[in-house]
Amino acid sequence: MNVNAGREFLDEVRFERPEVDQLTALGYMPVDMHFHTNHSDGKVTVHDAIRKAKRLGIGFAITDHNEISGCLQASEARKGTLIVPGIEISAADGPHILIYFNSPSDLRDYYHNHIEKHKRKSPWLATRLKTEKIVDTSEGYDCLVIAAHPYGYLLFNKGLQKCIDCEYLPMDLLNRFDGVEVISGGMTHSLNLKAMKLAMKEEKCFTGGTDGHLLSDLGNVVTCANAEDPESFLEMVRSKNNIVVGLEKTSLSKIATGTVVVIKHSRYFFPAMRIHYEQNAPRLMHYLGRTKRP
Repeated sequence: MNVNAGREFLDEVRFERPEVDQLTALGYMPVDMHFHTNHSDGKVTVHDAIRKAKRLGIGFAITDHNEISGCLQASEARKGTLIVPGIEISAADGPHILIYFNSPSDLRDYYHNHIEKHKRKSPWLATRLKTEKIVDTSEGYDCLVIAAHPYGYLLFNKGLQKCIDCEYLPMDLLNRFDGVEVISGGMTHSLNLKAMKLAMKEEKCFTGGTDGHLLSDLGNVVTCANAEDPESFLEMVRSKNNIVVGLEKTSLSKIATGTVVVIKHSRYFFPAMRIHYEQNAPRLMHYLGRTKRP
């Protein structure tokens, strides 16, 4: 790895608290690119998220799991706040995939044609679509496809590169993604550093967001570009004319987030257990296969 290139990339990905006034003075629009509302497994209302974003002077993307109602509501009531249309799709084989669109109408069309009919009884946990199929469905749209928290959460297969490294998914699958989430607020610092190095090595564009489920999360990780509307913002990210600034959540904040998520998913306990079993079966089969090798 080129050491100087690594230093340059550290200028573009900054592990520090975002100072919005300084960022906007430099011409940047800070946008939290990964945020959840009570339309999926978050606790925050769209109204409260918009109000806080306006107070902070930032934009944000509502990327609810397999759901767009919160994003559409925000886009209609944005009141001068930049709302980037997006969705986080939970693949049947594990990875979480962030997809961003230039307009709410494109997001709505994509969701109704490709995602809605594949939702399961535990609607926010996983769709019936595998990772490769989700990427296939995005190809007819002018959108940005990002590998969310690529090294996954805890023991779960919720990161693309984690699944690739563990040989659950093909080695070349990352090539089909536009970019990588290099700072995810819910991840550990070491895994975010790995994600940053992955983006640098593979020459991918990069985003950052809080993966927020609580109002206190909003704006703690931002993707910054010199743009004022979703289309130009996404184009700046695609061309890597952006920076990412932010810090991971504290342990206490992670516990609070986990509590909210567990409570929200508990109403779908039995369907969720089935999905967890299906997603973790590849790990078991892979382990058994390795133990049988001479």
